Order: sequence, then structure tokens, then C-alpha cells
Amino acid sequence: MAEIFDPKPVEVPGFEFDERILKLAQEAEAECAEAFAETDRTARINGERVLRAFINNKVSAACLSGTTGYGYDDLGRDTLDKVYAEVFGAEDALVRHSFVSGTHALTVALFGILRTGDKMVSLTGKPYDTLEEVIGLRGKGNGSLADFGVIYDQVDFLPDGKPNVAEIFNKVKDAKVAYIQRSRGYSLRSTLTVDDIAEIVKTVKNANPNAIVMVDNCYGEFVETRDPVHVGADLIIGSLIKNPGAGIAETGGYIAGKKELVELCSYRMTCVGMGKEVGCTLNQNKLMYQGLFFAPEVVSNAVKTAIFTSKLMSKLGFECLPRSDEKRGDIITTVLMKNSENLIAFCQGIQKGSPIDSYVTPEPWAMPGYDSEVIMAAGAFNMGASIELSADAPLREPFAAYVQGGLTFPSGRLGILTAVQEMYDKHCLKLF
Repeated sequence: MAEIFDPKPVEVPGFEFDERILKLAQEAEAECAEAFAETDRTARINGERVLRAFINNKVSAACLSGTTGYGYDDLGRDTLDKVYAEVFGAEDALVRHSFVSGTHALTVALFGILRTGDKMVSLTGKPYDTLEEVIGLRGKGNGSLADFGVIYDQVDFLPDGKPNVAEIFNKVKDAKVAYIQRSRGYSLRSTLTVDDIAEIVKTVKNANPNAIVMVDNCYGEFVETRDPVHVGADLIIGSLIKNPGAGIAETGGYIAGKKELVELCSYRMTCVGMGKEVGCTLNQNKLMYQGLFFAPEVVSNAVKTAIFTSKLMSKLGFECLPRSDEKRGDIITTVLMKNSENLIAFCQGIQKGSPIDSYVTPEPWAMPGYDSEVIMAAGAFNMGASIELSADAPLREPFAAYVQGGLTFPSGRLGILTAVQEMYDKHCLKLF
């Protein structure tokens, strides 16, 4: 009978890894077998869901072609909206390559829904850094929501990291938008699972049935077998260079949810009266369809890479969030690096193990939209694609590396091993 697990480290041709690192990696991978099996099951269920949406909406070869100019009667664009809506359990969707980022899609949604005097309450603490200027938490007179008279408030997490349900109930009573950020962003709080979001949605609707529950869904798509709209969220927003684009979509984003809300967002995306009826797709339709089709499997690879990262780095003495055996709400593993030297070495090692620009050495820099210097390792086919293996972090306490992505598990695994080897070579960790 063949051995299931060979305790001897396996050399990787063309890569030079210390034998002790390879041994730890094999042990980590073996210990992750149960979590990997659950991830495979999730990918199968989500893959069936996506295929069913393609079939139900009669996706044809004609849908893969693009349009130019005004983009009237773009079959591929309009059908893709329907496919996304079905996949995410929504009434309608707005999927466009012209969304330049997740932050852009979120901004379109916020400006599409909110009016002067309306109140927005963030139920998950301070939003991601790039939204601070959009809301008006940083900067004045730049056209933020605050400049247009939108009122902002927030509910911070409880000391144990759980949503503060009691305070949420009180603060959303007069809110127009109840805003949820599913992923942790550059913080150490827990990522929300769909069950967590379901509890928050129930609280909001009990306090204020008219409040619009808007969810930043970035990094969370296809990690579980349900998404926030399935549990009552009114609107979800995400980026196609993250999970649903599978590293194939070259750019873009989506908004999905209630039909009347999606329509308001489309008016902000183009102009009032035209909305979803215009907007050419150029040569992007095929890539966006193909990305969505591959997304469940690619997200599974990214989750496996995240689980492996958590297990291996824990073995090396670094605290990781979440642990390898914890239920996940997104593709991110946060590794607490203890100091800037460890953090920089790790990110530079990730870059060395990337398929693109492996010879480049990332350095901290003043990245637009952030109030701290950021180091970002992202040797990706699509610039900044977070579904491809990357690691980024602001250079500030607690010096946490946010690791995400991995188009394939074998390549993601190698990238993490390269990062560990780089840390060892730079005397940032000890091996026994």
C-alpha cells in the first residue's frame, strides 16, 4: 500500500529551501487535511451554483463579444448582470469593467443611495482606509459624503471581537444605510461569517425595517456556500480583481441586491435616466464570464493557501488570525510579524515567489488613499489582484501582514515557503 504521507521533506526543483522549512511545511499540510476537504466541498457546491446560473440565463457565445460606443443592447453585459444576480440571490446586479476598484464600486453605491441629511452607520467599526476620505473622516472640501451633508456614525466591536448588537439596535433606528464591512481590512478584528451577518441584519431590521443593509463583500465571495443577500442584506458590493474575477477578469466590480437600489447605483455609475442601459463592454465580457465560472475553484485554492499559511506560520511562532482550524469568512490570513524587519522580509519573500516581477524588491511607500506607508508584494498577472497571492501591510503597529490569494494551491504554497526562506536568510526567524 502506498504511503499517504511521506515524513521526508520533498525537494522542489529550482527552489532552494532549508530542509527544516520543507519538513515543517509537510507537517502543516498534513494537519490541514480536514480543513482542505471542507474547502473542496464548498467549492463543489458553489461551482454547481454558478453553472446553474449560466444555464438558467442562457449564456451564449454571443454574450462573450463586446460592444463599443454607447453600448446599447449589449447582450453580454445585460446577461452577466442576471447571472450575478442569480448567483448571489439578488433581484438585480450591476457588473462593469469600468469599476476601477472595490472602493470605487462602494463609493458609487454610497453616493447612489444616500442624500443630504441621511445617516450612514458603520456597524463594524471604522471602514477600510480608502473609504475614509470618501466618507469624510479625512480631508475637507474634496466632495466627500460629509461635504454633501451625509451624517456618519459607527458602532465599534465589543472587547471580545463580537458585533455590538445592543448598540447596533439603538444607532440604526434613524439610519438610511446600515453599513457592514465583511472583511477585517487593516485591523485585527474578526472577519464576519455569513451567520454573523445574518444576526446583524436581523437586529437592523427589527430596529428599523426601512434601513438599507449594505455589505462590503470584498474577499468573501465563495468562501462559504451563502452570501449576505441570502440572509437578508439589501446590497452587496465587490471587486472583480478579488474573488469573483478568479484572476481572469482584468478589472471591474459589481453591485447586487434589490432592483430599485441597483438602479439608483446605476444612475450614479453613468447618469440619471440612462443607468444600466448604456456602457460599452469593449473586449471584457468573455473575461468576466470566465472569471466568474472559475471563481469557486480559485477561491478554494486561495482559502487552502490561507489555511496553510496560518498553520505554517503558527508553527514558526507567529500568531495568525484566523487559526487554521477556525471557520473563515474571507480569504485573508493575518500574520502578526512582531516588528517591521520581519514584516518587510516576509513581503519581499512573497514577491520572490511570484510568477510576475519575482526579481522586483517591494519597499514601503506612500500609497494613495492610506495614511501610513504601505508595503505591498503582488507579483500578479493583473496589477493589484488580491485573488492572486499577495501580502500587504501598513508599516505601523502591530506590524501585521495581510496575506491573501493563490490562483493554485501549489503556487500559493511555494510563495509562502519562499517568504519563510527569505525571513530565515535575513535572520528574522530561527529554525530548530
